[in-house]
This record gives sequence, C-alpha cells and structure tokens, in this order.
Amino acid sequence: MRLRTYFCLLICIFALAALMVAAQEKAKGSVAESVYAELGKVPENSRNKQNPLSKDLEARTAGEILFEEHCEQCHGPHGVGGKKAPSLRAVEVQEARDGAIFYILSNGVVRKKMPVWSKLPEPQRWQLVSYIKSLGVAEAEKK
Repeated sequence: MRLRTYFCLLICIFALAALMVAAQEKAKGSVAESVYAELGKVPENSRNKQNPLSKDLEARTAGEILFEEHCEQCHGPHGVGGKKAPSLRAVEVQEARDGAIFYILSNGVVRKKMPVWSKLPEPQRWQLVSYIKSLGVAEAEKK
C-alpha cells in the first residue's frame, strides 16, 4: 500500500513539473512571437544612434506627411494600427530608442511584411522616426 502511495505521489510530482516547464515555454514563445520583438533584435550600435532631427519641430511635420504617404495604409491613421500592421503607439515602440526604429525602417522585417524603406533618403527616415515618437502611447495602452 505504501509503495503505491509513493508511486502515485512521484507521478504527480513529475506531472506538475512537466506542466510548469510547458507553461514557461509557452510564455517564452509568446514574447518571441510578439510583433514588437524585432525592436529587441536591433544591433546595439544601430539602436544607440541618436536622431539628429529630434529637436526639429519641422521634422515631425515632414514625418507626418511621409507617414501618411508611405505608412498609414498599413499602420492606420496616426499609427493606431490596422489590419496589416501593428500600432506604433504601443509602449514597446514609444519606449524604443530612436536608432531601433530607424533600423527597422531602413531594413524592414520582410517575414512580417514590413517593407524596407532604405530607398527613402536618411533625413526622411529620421523625420519618420520624429513623427512616430511624437505620437505617444495610445490611451488603451497606458492602462
């Protein structure tokens, strides 16, 4: 009788351990699959680049025009997100360094259908960064 009790207890312990490992793997997978995970993969030297236009108010206005022309159809008006692309007003984007956003704009994320915008001159890509960062976090994201 005692042997059967120990055997059942041992099986329960192994089952619990397996469930815990599965839950941890699922949590890791959801972070890795996040549409914003690409920001964390930007090389450090690119991420640390500073926006040379960050204090230029005209850069934001120019960036808004560029955004409407090139980005709005996927990211929605004012970057709120759309059917094709995520919100740019998410905490992950708004807290990302300017260099990381510039890198994503320049190199795209082809497997997620984010086009490469390196054909835009560098100052225009920095103008887009200025506009994107000026959007702030959406109200729904702040909670």
